[in-house]
Amino acid sequence: MDRRSFLKNSALGGTAAAATTLAAPAIAQAGRTLTMVTSVPDGFAIFDDAAQRFADQVNIMSGGSLTIDKRPAGTLVGAFEVFDAVSAGQADMYHSADYYFGGQHPGYYFFTAVPFGATAQEHNAWYQHAGGKELHDELGSIFGLKSFLCGSTGAQPGGWFSKEINSAADLQGLKFRMPGLGGKALGLTGASVQNVPGGEIYQALASGAIDGAEWIGPFADERLGLQEVCEFYYTGGFHEPGSALSAAVNLDVWESLEPAHQQIIENAAMATHGWSMAQSAAENGAALDRLRSQGTKIMQFPDDVWDAFGTASNEALDEFMGDELYARIRESHDASVSNTSSWVSQSDNAFTAQRDRIKG
Repeated sequence: MDRRSFLKNSALGGTAAAATTLAAPAIAQAGRTLTMVTSVPDGFAIFDDAAQRFADQVNIMSGGSLTIDKRPAGTLVGAFEVFDAVSAGQADMYHSADYYFGGQHPGYYFFTAVPFGATAQEHNAWYQHAGGKELHDELGSIFGLKSFLCGSTGAQPGGWFSKEINSAADLQGLKFRMPGLGGKALGLTGASVQNVPGGEIYQALASGAIDGAEWIGPFADERLGLQEVCEFYYTGGFHEPGSALSAAVNLDVWESLEPAHQQIIENAAMATHGWSMAQSAAENGAALDRLRSQGTKIMQFPDDVWDAFGTASNEALDEFMGDELYARIRESHDASVSNTSSWVSQSDNAFTAQRDRIKG
């Protein structure tokens, strides 16, 4: 895909009105300020926490010579418009989940999560040590972006439902919010899948516009209030076993930065990724206990539903194999997961199973 062709055909690249919406990148008196658009409102647990942590770390590490001006979803552009805005040079950078942009190129799905794919630990291993970062760079160069992992939700649950799911037949016609390749797979089971921005999930559930939704995990879901509008919470999910968030800088802006500032951005993103992964693990257990105590019914899908998810996921993953870059990204990801899981299954998993057995 040619970058110029993309910009010519993109919604923002082809709309003169949109070009006037955002101010040109600012240069602060004490240094440089980069405008960062995000895909969630201020205060969203885990997701916005990572964006804010990243911005704060850049500001601190640079001693004020490079600052990030964070603009939450809807203040400059919509939640799903951040990619086009940064690619077209109308904002300096974004913080988001890259699977929102699988329509730009399906390779982006792998830099958040894919169904039955990498856990958070496995994803980070692929990215940092098995070629994932280099593929992210290659993909981003098509669209004029320099990207970094910058946040992790850990494993995401199956989601909130207004009714029990007793068999795969119950998925037929279900109006459900799920983005990414997981959403494509769910649609293949007969569900009616919608990609609702995070800031609109509660209202969509409360109004009955959708029958269920997945978001991030107990801590973030509780903060969003989803327990107020749905009774059943399925904690095991197939679609996002270890979801990553990303920060992406317009490539021209990136190349104009001093090397020291480039290194600060990269290190701040890496530090935020680890911090965010730990936050998810630290908060979700207690949040799940609170949800249970408030009457939420904690559920698991039956085996035939898992089987339906598996069949549909393979079909969704295979759909884009005709794209050479997608195929290379998938092959790299899958090879890394196979390598790391062969050890993790014999070490971490064996240990935790015995620890749980002994401690009861």
